[in-house]
Amino acid sequence: MRLDKFVLRSTQLSKPSVISCIESGEVRVNQDVITDARYQVHENNYIEYQGKQLVPRPFRYLMFNKPVDTICSNVDGDYPSILNYLEIENKDELHIAGRLDADTTGLVLITDDGRWSFNIMKPETHCEKTYRVTLAKPLIEGVAQRFSEGLLLQGESKPTLPAKLEHIEVDSTHDSTAELQVLLTISEGRYHQVKRMFFTVGNKVRQLHRENIGNLTVDIPAGTWRYLTIDEVRSLTY
Repeated sequence: MRLDKFVLRSTQLSKPSVISCIESGEVRVNQDVITDARYQVHENNYIEYQGKQLVPRPFRYLMFNKPVDTICSNVDGDYPSILNYLEIENKDELHIAGRLDADTTGLVLITDDGRWSFNIMKPETHCEKTYRVTLAKPLIEGVAQRFSEGLLLQGESKPTLPAKLEHIEVDSTHDSTAELQVLLTISEGRYHQVKRMFFTVGNKVRQLHRENIGNLTVDIPAGTWRYLTIDEVRSLTY
């Protein structure tokens, strides 16, 4: 972790104040004065500010059910940030793991543990994500097989990793889109991957909702959040 982030998580100082106190020589790492805010520190380092040892606050791990027309950003843009929904202290320390497009809904993970989120999202982990997809038209025969073998997306040099496509058995009496809904499970996160996969097979995504990340299933109403349990955090520790 960078020294400035460590001090930020260990005090009530603002980010500009943290940078200032480091550059002015008020912070020591293992008895040495460090004036570079980007200096990398580790759990076993002894870090002091004004002669007192710093102890960072415990990491936080949240599940959020993202509503439509919101963005996975720490600041507002064309749409409001999902962080506006959080009533929580030191919110600026949090970041979003597993971003979704503005028009996509569902499970998002929010944390201040950069190592945890990085390990979940890095391609080598192959953490599975499951999406409920509403399509513009019924699937043609053989699409599931093509997904399982990997697709070469436009502009890509390597095919996608094998993906699992399933039809959803639902009652279409009260849902006119039921017969157009499928579940897609992928283990990577390329740019607009789900939409591009269906475009490659001649279809279009009308609605996209992420239901699962690993063994974690979104189980709260849209626009709400909760802390993950210890077991849930551990289930996504790779």
